Amino acid sequence: METQIIGCYSGALSLAKEYIEAGEVVAFHTETVYGLGANAFSDDAVLKIFALKGRPADNPLIVHVHREYDISPLIDGEPKYAAALRRAFLPGPLTMVYPSTGKVSKYVSCGLDTLAIRVPSSPTAQAFLKEVDLPIAAPSANLSKHVSPVTARHVYDDFHGKIPLILDGGACSGGIESTVLDCTGEIPQILREGLVTREMIVSVAGDCKVYVRKEGEKPKSPGMAYKHYSPRCKTAFCRAAEEAAALYDEEEKNGGAPCILCESASIPALGERATLDLGGTGEQMAERLYALLRRAEENATLLIGIEPKEQGGVMAGVRNRLHRAFGVENET
Repeated sequence: METQIIGCYSGALSLAKEYIEAGEVVAFHTETVYGLGANAFSDDAVLKIFALKGRPADNPLIVHVHREYDISPLIDGEPKYAAALRRAFLPGPLTMVYPSTGKVSKYVSCGLDTLAIRVPSSPTAQAFLKEVDLPIAAPSANLSKHVSPVTARHVYDDFHGKIPLILDGGACSGGIESTVLDCTGEIPQILREGLVTREMIVSVAGDCKVYVRKEGEKPKSPGMAYKHYSPRCKTAFCRAAEEAAALYDEEEKNGGAPCILCESASIPALGERATLDLGGTGEQMAERLYALLRRAEENATLLIGIEPKEQGGVMAGVRNRLHRAFGVENET
């Protein structure tokens, strides 16, 4: 199969619709990361996503719709706070989990009685979703556990010859996946942290909990149960620049090509050692993280991460992704 990378224009959209209606999988740009999309009503198409990614069968998918799509047939009711959150943050990087009516493929929610729905703000995503006018099940367009893709080329590197089409909308500005919010209870609960922060949700809903998964519990959201976002090179994670420098020097002494991933403030202490600059704010780090992880795996034999000192806001989501990429347990 030939994999085409095509910009978002009318002919490309028509082609994407043909592929979706034929049960194929199409990758498309969103403001967070690229998605790997298929018709959410089709069992075969949804199962194709799992097969392509090598995704665990108990890891639920998110359904994407355009801003005018009527989701009422898909969900069994909506709390008042959820309607207020939709008005405040959608389209945007917020996924909302509702009680499901079971209209989409049972494989989307992996046996759960809920459905995760997102309305992306990316013009490319909106044009694609409007053209197909169907709910599109779409996880990130990367092989399972690999670094999420923020360019069309990243998608191509993982899936060339396996999917027919990538709708190219340029680099993703958000950089980390959407916040996933459980809206099935009296108080909203964050299942996966992202660019829409707890503070932002509280400002609209009045309150918001953060879910902590118990050992052995079935995942309620993507990105909860497995090591994710991992580069294809050795990794190590440190709390301080001194520790990172020592690991770097040891790897270099042994003939390796180490590199250090850190926030801007840590770079001066590392001297002439090769570094990748995450930036100085949570938003910068979110936007740069996956692109830098992908860059590192191309040349580094060892990627050393340093814990950022930056706190608050979107850093909760950045830390979550950073820790999972480096296999850090017992997040703080």
